[in-house]
Amino acid sequence: MEKKRVLFVNQEIMPYLPETPLSKIGRFLPQKTQEKGKEIRTFMPRFGLVNERRNQLHEVIRLSGMNLIIDDIDHPLIIKVASIQQARMQVYFIDNEDFFHRKFLFRDKSKNFFDDNDERTVFFAKGVLETVKKLGWAPDLIHTHGWFASLLPFYVRTAYKDNPIFGDLKIICSLYDDEFSETFKTGFVDKIKMNGIEDNQLEHYKHASYVSLMKGAIDHSDALLVASPVINAEVMEYAKASGKPMLDYQGEEDYFNAYNDFYDQIIEG
Repeated sequence: MEKKRVLFVNQEIMPYLPETPLSKIGRFLPQKTQEKGKEIRTFMPRFGLVNERRNQLHEVIRLSGMNLIIDDIDHPLIIKVASIQQARMQVYFIDNEDFFHRKFLFRDKSKNFFDDNDERTVFFAKGVLETVKKLGWAPDLIHTHGWFASLLPFYVRTAYKDNPIFGDLKIICSLYDDEFSETFKTGFVDKIKMNGIEDNQLEHYKHASYVSLMKGAIDHSDALLVASPVINAEVMEYAKASGKPMLDYQGEEDYFNAYNDFYDQIIEG
């Protein structure tokens, strides 16, 4: 029997970024999933806070070099990789000089939300999917973590739905307490458009906010997972109303078995 394949798309992973509930799950869940006999691939953005030298990141030339078009502008995609030796696990990093070399995540030193967070989100989602295509690695399950990965389910179910790499898989979206209060700039809809996306599929993104991004992710996922003790009330209400399988919050420590049982249930379902 072939190993099931799980693609983790993470907003944060420790030790590359400071410890948070998101980065801790990003670090240990893929390892435990691999130890349960599944094959994994793990992605995150190469934020400027990631210390390349200390963490021994190196560019993967065969995967780099593609240009991703956002709002009619070409942005070079650079792929880097590093290993977490004690976990026997590789992490792929989505990199671009314009989007990811500043020494902050989503806000500047004055706590202002970056104007281009919308384009950074699009670049990250497309970058992951294009790299998985190049790897020729067809996942059975995609598990997204954090709002920065929230476009993955949308793209997989629209622009990439006819690609054989993504044709037969399930998507789980984890819901976290990672809300932001700002809205994306006008014109976000034009930035996410691709061939294969119909206008009527863009409703959530016309006035893009944290809530609307997560609603879009919920709509295009097969199952949901509550990963924080408290999440945005409107998102939670929408998730419950969706009627999709949902795993309740499992705590910060002993969630691995419950998550992997949920994976099996959704993959087989």
